[in-house]
Amino acid sequence: MTMAKTKYPLQQVLEIKQDRVKKAEKVVKEKQAALLREEKKLKQVEAARDRVLNHHNDKLAQIRQALDEGTTSEEVLQMKAYLKVVKGQLAQEEERVKEQKKQVQLAEEQLALARAELKRKRLEEEKIHMHKELWAKEEKVRIAQEEAKEQEEIGQAVHENQKRKKRE
Repeated sequence: MTMAKTKYPLQQVLEIKQDRVKKAEKVVKEKQAALLREEKKLKQVEAARDRVLNHHNDKLAQIRQALDEGTTSEEVLQMKAYLKVVKGQLAQEEERVKEQKKQVQLAEEQLALARAELKRKRLEEEKIHMHKELWAKEEKVRIAQEEAKEQEEIGQAVHENQKRKKRE
């Protein structure tokens, strides 16, 4: 008569740890997606800044060309005033790039934290798995010892029964 298979006593803990790992994996994926979004935004604001920078350089070259060709001081003043406006736009775009770089860095930090948390939770889960394997081996030995004891008791009872029958 074999013993019924016993249930791992920390099975609920193991399931909780597994659930926490799945949730942490989901958080890492969300943080990765957030980082990708922030990097995409950074490329967009850098492209906008580059467009304004190119426009600024074009206008600067246009002023230089006008000065070389000889133009009225009125036109030069207008061009310089416009160039000042473009410089202001360029400064705004540079500030947007700077702010977006901060957002990217923040997203990278959050992703790093999420990965560290996932690693910690996986280690916790692995500890429980190792404990379960050790417990299963010990349980197997215990059950084998109980079955051997039962077999010995059965054998002893059969032997006693045969001895009694011989006496009768």
